[in-house]
Amino acid sequence: MKLYTFSLAPNPRRVHVYLAEKCIELTLETVDIVTAQNRTPEFLKKNPLGGLPVLELDDGSHLTESLAIMEYFEELHPEKPMIGRTPLERARTREVERIAEIGVLSAIGTIFQNTNPLFAGRVKQSADAAENARTRLASNLTVLDHKIGDKPFVMGADPTIADCTLFAALKFGEFAGAPLDRGFRNVARWYDAFAQRPSAKD
Repeated sequence: MKLYTFSLAPNPRRVHVYLAEKCIELTLETVDIVTAQNRTPEFLKKNPLGGLPVLELDDGSHLTESLAIMEYFEELHPEKPMIGRTPLERARTREVERIAEIGVLSAIGTIFQNTNPLFAGRVKQSADAAENARTRLASNLTVLDHKIGDKPFVMGADPTIADCTLFAALKFGEFAGAPLDRGFRNVARWYDAFAQRPSAKD
């Protein structure tokens, strides 16, 4: 198997963190989104939407969504589970992972698209959209701050896919002009600690 990736982007980053936590080694091939390598006809055959990461399976087919890739590897490598052991644990982990992606990563992406000059010629930027995203981001971080509490990881004693997604989202926020508000003390404590893990290193 081969993973097509761009390590500075948030979706590839969360898969990288996941793979490192699981001690899974893959062949990696960088696809530079800055120079639009992900928009070439050759790459669009792998993922017509042009997104990264893309997992190329041994039969030549592809998985093109981060969560699907992580869950696929959970099926292949169930030990050291990063989704949970019981149906309820898995449901709660998926619930929080979705908050981290839809409520945090997506909000940061909206802020980035509507404030960064890189997108000025690509999308119709809106200050209102950026401000609404900042409000949504704060609301979701409030929820996550409560859920994390004093736990070492987002879901408890061990890292899960929720940690992978939230870390990638907040790391992207540093670049995207939406750094973590340190007033979310539990999230900030968790983020600082998780950033020291080998899996979180660039």
